[in-house]
Amino acid sequence: MELTDDQIREGLDRLTDWELDPDTPAIRRTVRLPDFPAAIALVDQIAQAAEQAGHHPDIDIRYNTLHLSLCTHAVGALTDKDMALAARIDELVPTT
Repeated sequence: MELTDDQIREGLDRLTDWELDPDTPAIRRTVRLPDFPAAIALVDQIAQAAEQAGHHPDIDIRYNTLHLSLCTHAVGALTDKDMALAARIDELVPTT
């Protein structure tokens, strides 16, 4: 079910470093890691979490930087699935 603007704002308040993409109905986050192997290791963890959730982020890998984007493409909007997977990704991102 599509989230309202208020639900999106509340969801973003509970997440770490996610923001609403002004050009698409998506939320996004950029994560910088120490090096390429660390970035790939995190991508692998995210892939496993995404498979378990049955919901998959868009991931752009630039050496040690990951650009993550979430949207429920089937409805063309943000849903609870996006917020839940974003929260799970937050748990996987190493703290510095």
